[in-house]
Formats: sequence, structure tokens, C-alpha cells
Amino acid sequence: MQLKELSERTGVSPASIKFYLREGLLPAGRSVHATRAEYAELHVSRLELIQALRRVVGLNIAQIGSLLRMADDGVPRLELLAAVQRTVLGLDAVGTEHGDMQSWAGDAVVRFRNWPDVPSDARNSLNAHLALMESLGVQVPDTLLDAYSQAVDAIATVDISATTAPDDVNELIMTAAVGMHLHGQLVLKLLALAQASHAIRRYTKDA
Repeated sequence: MQLKELSERTGVSPASIKFYLREGLLPAGRSVHATRAEYAELHVSRLELIQALRRVVGLNIAQIGSLLRMADDGVPRLELLAAVQRTVLGLDAVGTEHGDMQSWAGDAVVRFRNWPDVPSDARNSLNAHLALMESLGVQVPDTLLDAYSQAVDAIATVDISATTAPDDVNELIMTAAVGMHLHGQLVLKLLALAQASHAIRRYTKDA
């Protein structure tokens, strides 16, 4: 298909497609003329991925470009998924001043759930967040960590089954990024509803 048809298929303007081509987010089409190229289904799926990462997840061009370059370079799937998680959840934006030297939280959760005892951005982020909570006087006892980690372990088991299924790298990033973003929001909304429901039960009885 030519540029016009690619634009019509994806709803992406020709100007934006040319921009993505210049930035390396979209691979070049097959040249059939000095000023004309043909595009394939690969370009359709890549454009759909770019649009989803921008509009649904809210990533910027630099973030999208970094993920797509990793995908095009053929990095191992685990490394790519870790990068998607780090970018989508903002794990690289978490301050390390509260977490680098304190691994007690990660150690405790790993022990409770028998998760692999290996370093990760997610573990560092957890340590940093819980250390921050402690510095603010918000205590998180082991019993709470055990209960919370048990709940999210069940959620993660379902999530990762869907995330690791696609063989196509564009579909993999799409599933992982959009899934992490929307499922994370879903968990927060469900938690909010549960908290509100418990509050209603408690304070309705007291009224």
C-alpha cells in the first residue's frame, strides 16, 4: 500500500507518518520509485502501537523511540518487558535516595511470596517507596506486606499470562504497555471502591 492508503488504514496523517519515518520509529517502506514507497501490514501494526503508546499510555516520542529501538534490535523478551514496565509505570523516575541502601522491603516480599531473589527496577522502586513512607512516619508492618503482596500476586499471575503470549514484538509491547497502564488503573479503581464500601458499612452502622 502507498502512504495515502496507510494513512487511511491507521487514521494517522501523512505528515505524522513521515515524521515517524524520519525519527526511526517506523521502518522505511519498500522503495518502488525515487519518490514513492510501498508499505505493509508491519507498518500498520507499528503505527497502531505508536498511537496507543501516545494516546492511551501517555508516553512521549523519546520514550516510544527507546522502546521501539530495543524491539528492533532484538533484545531478549524479559529485558524488553522490564523496559516497558520501567517506562509505563515510571519506575525510573522514583527517587533512589530512600531505597538504594534499604532492601528489607524487597527481601520480605520475596520471602513471603517465594519470588525470584534477583534485582529489578520494580524491587528498587518498592524499597524506595516504603523507605519514604517510613521516613514520613507511615509504618508498614510485615503483616500488611504479606497481605498486599498475596493480593497482587494473584493479579500478576493473570496479567503476565496475557502479556507473554504474543510472538509479534509490536503486539507484545502493545499488550504489555497498554495492559500495565489500564490494569494498574483498574486495580486502583477497584481498591477505591473496596475502601469506599468498607467505609460505608462501618459508618452507616455508627450513624
